[in-house]
Amino acid sequence: MISVEVLPDAATDALARAAWQRLIDAGLPSAGRHTGESNRPHITVAVRDSPDLDKLADLADLLPLTLRLGGVLLFPRSGQAVVSWQVVVTAPLAEFHRRVAAALGPADERYAHTAPDDWTPHVTMARRVRLADLGAAVEAIDLSPHVGEVTGLRIWDATSRTVTTLR
Repeated sequence: MISVEVLPDAATDALARAAWQRLIDAGLPSAGRHTGESNRPHITVAVRDSPDLDKLADLADLLPLTLRLGGVLLFPRSGQAVVSWQVVVTAPLAEFHRRVAAALGPADERYAHTAPDDWTPHVTMARRVRLADLGAAVEAIDLSPHVGEVTGLRIWDATSRTVTTLR
């Protein structure tokens, strides 16, 4: 599986990492607990099994883009939730997403949530937060709306566990 991800500017990255740390300090699940070198705040733009990545190189030249972050976004599932920082879909971000999707071709059904018109962009703060802990998690991350930039583009290869930076 290959994940195409955009990366926030340094100030936005620092805000997200600070929120990860506040979750850790509160004894809650946090994306910051994953200490691998590849772990960093990002927004997944597309997921495919074996895309032609050469078509993405030119899209990196479209960056930077304004990144508008809103409030907390929850993805509940089976007594738990993923807690995220909402990314507001602006026209330029939506167009960038459509161009990535067009370059890669249609998503398989299992990745349909990353297809245009089905995509819910976000920066993950924590996975597997018990529903009973949601209030504490939201309080700990203390996220506010923020305007930054998307400045980087990378590819995460889950099979080889490698990152390729395109910008």
